[in-house]
Amino acid sequence: MSRGHQPEDRLDPRVASEDREPSPGDSPGPREVRERASSDGPQSPGPAPDRVASRPAEPPTVYELRGRTYRLRNSEVRTMVELGKFRAVASKDLAEFAYDGNKDRMSPDLENLFRRGFIDMKSIPHELMGSRQILTLTKNGHRFLDETQSTAKSQALYHGYTKPREAHHDADLYRLYQKAAAKIRGQGGRSLRVVLGYELNKRLLRDLEKLGEDRKSAPAKDAVADAHGLKVVGEKIPVPDVRIEYETRDGERARVDLELATGHYRLQTLAEKVLAGFSIYAHADEASKLRRILDQRELTAEILSL
Repeated sequence: MSRGHQPEDRLDPRVASEDREPSPGDSPGPREVRERASSDGPQSPGPAPDRVASRPAEPPTVYELRGRTYRLRNSEVRTMVELGKFRAVASKDLAEFAYDGNKDRMSPDLENLFRRGFIDMKSIPHELMGSRQILTLTKNGHRFLDETQSTAKSQALYHGYTKPREAHHDADLYRLYQKAAAKIRGQGGRSLRVVLGYELNKRLLRDLEKLGEDRKSAPAKDAVADAHGLKVVGEKIPVPDVRIEYETRDGERARVDLELATGHYRLQTLAEKVLAGFSIYAHADEASKLRRILDQRELTAEILSL
């Protein structure tokens, strides 16, 4: 999804968590959660070492919040955190990456979280892939993670559905992250943190607006971009879809900016992302088209297959 910013841009409304709770008619019941989670086809386990299924079954932890008692396993809390980091995750991808493809382990976790009103799942249509089962945190799930301090304060969490096309894009970012994260871990990286483009967008526009009229100044714009680890390309500051911040094997802080490009990208948009230094990923069926687009500008960049 293309993002680039000029000083006059305004904050993307998706930055703010959505306050509307899904209506009962929108949500599947526990049995439907189990059936849907089991009907997405076989999954191939990936290499991430911190998956839920790699740990033995755990007894639940008791949480007392606002006069109510909740019993959740650590695996259930970790699943909620994964949904919150990306806003939307396809159920089949959650099974593959968070549960080592073990849907029998995933289903009871989802059932319990659904009963608690902490997650929601919808079948969302896609113009090419058909419908996918997309999971998200609810407002109550987001509040639970916040009140139990289940993540570092620096890790932003999201809840609620966006428009169908954006929900699918967010879900694809989860798969993109897993692929890039496996490479980082393979090189000894650790303590990975996810920063979505929404969050970067919010910070960038906040600092640009503080400049007032000076935001039109090239040196001022360069300084703001540099403060956020970004670059000015032309008159824009391209923002990646997702950033991964981590520690290297030697304990140094590092980051990688990732862009999920599609065949709908215009030549200028794709060129800006390449010149900004982002790692470009694309679905296999669109990668060749994007390479032809780059060839038109005589730009050399690796387009990695999602």
